[in-house]
Amino acid sequence: MISAPAHLVRLSRAGFVFAREGVFGVIDPMMTPVGARPLLRMARLLERRTTGPAETRLSAALTQLGPSYVKLGQFLATRPDVVGAALARDLESLQDHMPPFGQAEAEAAVAASFGKPVNALFASFGPPVAAASIAQVHRASVATTNGQRPVAVKILRPGVERRFHADLAAFTFAATHAENVSAEARRLRMVEVVDTLRRTVMVEMDFRLEAAALSEMAENTKDDPDFRVPAVDWDRTSKEVLTLEWIDATPLSDRARLQAKGFDLPQLAKALIQTFLRHALRDGFFHADMHPGNLFVDDEARLIAVDFGIMGRLGVKERLFLAEILHGFIIRDYYRTAEVHFEAGYVPPRYSIEDFAQAIRAIGEPIHNRTAEDISMARLLALLFEVTGLFDMRTRPELLLLQKTMVVVEGVARSLDPKLDMWRTADPVVREWMERHLGAAGKLEGAALGAAEVGRFVGNVPGLLTRGARVLDQLDEITRDGLVLSPQTIAELDKTEARRGRWMIAALWIIAALLLWLVFRR
Repeated sequence: MISAPAHLVRLSRAGFVFAREGVFGVIDPMMTPVGARPLLRMARLLERRTTGPAETRLSAALTQLGPSYVKLGQFLATRPDVVGAALARDLESLQDHMPPFGQAEAEAAVAASFGKPVNALFASFGPPVAAASIAQVHRASVATTNGQRPVAVKILRPGVERRFHADLAAFTFAATHAENVSAEARRLRMVEVVDTLRRTVMVEMDFRLEAAALSEMAENTKDDPDFRVPAVDWDRTSKEVLTLEWIDATPLSDRARLQAKGFDLPQLAKALIQTFLRHALRDGFFHADMHPGNLFVDDEARLIAVDFGIMGRLGVKERLFLAEILHGFIIRDYYRTAEVHFEAGYVPPRYSIEDFAQAIRAIGEPIHNRTAEDISMARLLALLFEVTGLFDMRTRPELLLLQKTMVVVEGVARSLDPKLDMWRTADPVVREWMERHLGAAGKLEGAALGAAEVGRFVGNVPGLLTRGARVLDQLDEITRDGLVLSPQTIAELDKTEARRGRWMIAALWIIAALLLWLVFRR
């Protein structure tokens, strides 16, 4: 257990870095409590004379503070409801690049994880090719009957778990005290934000879970002609080590190389958008970190995604919600779009559907007066969530994660095809999913699921009847022979009865005193 002074030391160091980088200089003193304004002025005395632009100071400070703070910043970039839209845009620029740790350390970590030397696992094991805050990647090879198979080996950075645990404990300490003194911090649920970050980081630091995500995505997309994921080498995967098929493909960010290889860039952009929407709507399971560095194109023009540490999930309810909203905007049915919010229970029933539909129309109509390349689906969802805040719609973290991922995916797609028509591209995926789940086939499937539930209940009836008969036998035995209690139970009942008797006597004295007071008062 880390002590409060240790938390204060860590947080003080962070505060010093924020002050030096000029983070406090972008805070409006009039927006801070009166008692905190002298502290704000004192912090500004530590500011360096040459600080970066105001909009990048926070990201610069977080980068300087190290891996935990970079992760915090990246996480907060997905929560504009907590930090605001401007800060969220700044935090989106945070790059998770760190100096690599040594080759000997990497090989020792692999050996410790599997209990055998590296040369017993791999035919070759090269130097790191990429390094981030949590892990780094090495190119290696595995011996096969036909020679050697290249693989990518991702290794957890030594000591990173201890560092994250200490920093996250300090974040929790700060969030708890903030909620104790600030109504705004309680409204933003700062402790819950830190808890969510903790769960996210813990998942990222267990590579077995990333391997499972890859496996699930591979199953979901096995019949997709334009997308695939690297295969997992389960024999060489553990909590600290993840071994995957080596991807020898063209980075989606390298536009010139893609053109030189003759790829159809507008088709790639279309495939990227439709693939993402298909994963979100059809599967309810999507890659939530689809920046250009995590996307490649193989020689068959298939998209390949890597780095499955951050994944998003949508339940059936959220998918219906998303599909109907997108479809409602496509066909300009704002009333139905408003109805979906109320049916999902996202907007309190005390509000009028008509008023909410009017607010949604204010978002949708300007879109239809613009050219296709000017319409941003991600921006539309952001505006939608902003408007819903006026109607007390509680933010759904899973929908925010979807929206933030869509911002990135849309940006990558437009870098390939600046004139991409987002709505025409999205329409077939959304329409197909809606016909499948809201049409005749979907209703038949729903009826079949309902019948299956009834079947499961009927199957459980014999067990329920058996347990019911047993209870009836016990009741019959009690009425015939009396209820037999253990001596300990009788003693506890006596104590309870004695306490109840004392409280009853006290209550009677209080009532008597009140009656006397009323009599003499007259």
